[in-house]
Amino acid sequence: MYQEPETKTCIAFVDAQSLFHAARQAFGSYYPDYDPVLLAQKVSTQMGWALQQVRVYTSVPSIEENEYWHRFWMNKLRALEHQGAMTWWRTWRTRKRPVRQPDGHTLMMPVSIEKGVDMRIALDIVQRAHAKSFDVAMVFSQDQDFAEVADEIRAVAREQERWIKIASAYPYSTASRTFRGIDRTDWIQVDREMYDTCLDPRDFRPRRRIGLEDGHESDEPMSVPPEPGNAEESSISQISAHASAE
Repeated sequence: MYQEPETKTCIAFVDAQSLFHAARQAFGSYYPDYDPVLLAQKVSTQMGWALQQVRVYTSVPSIEENEYWHRFWMNKLRALEHQGAMTWWRTWRTRKRPVRQPDGHTLMMPVSIEKGVDMRIALDIVQRAHAKSFDVAMVFSQDQDFAEVADEIRAVAREQERWIKIASAYPYSTASRTFRGIDRTDWIQVDREMYDTCLDPRDFRPRRRIGLEDGHESDEPMSVPPEPGNAEESSISQISAHASAE
């Protein structure tokens, strides 16, 4: 067992879509209303870790495919960069997939494919572990693909003969579909009280002009359109080989 450092440095790796869908299940959030930088700061402070960096990853539709969500995420990502966060995004693809309906019927519906996001997060975690950039990798996700990354982090710890931890942080309530975080990591459940203290006061939703009764004009956020279903089409495997190659 390696000596635990007195001051534990931490990097937060935020899967923005995963965090949103977890918050939607747990708390009924209908759009990504969280501030990931503030959330990472709150959780790391609660755990006694020294936060060094926040890295935010997401897929974004093209403006032709979905102007609303394209504008939303571009606005949000630019603001996060001004806060000092590192952002990485890739255009998602939409394909028609069979989706089972509540009445038992199956319909072919558009499903957004987040190809490559998980792999990018996994590679960044492993590369920064090799570079000794953190003692704790705090991953805002419940994706079980990252269990392989946890195994790789332990291998890095043995190779470098040092203490390293990987934690899975996620919104949770009794309404959540699962209470589990990423296997073989420490689980940090974010309750409603903490989540509400990390709501972003900035509203990045596209806005529209409306006429008022007194003849003046104002603007208001456009209503959130239905979002395509999400499917992650990536496989996190051979992480060591990818990390060594880059």
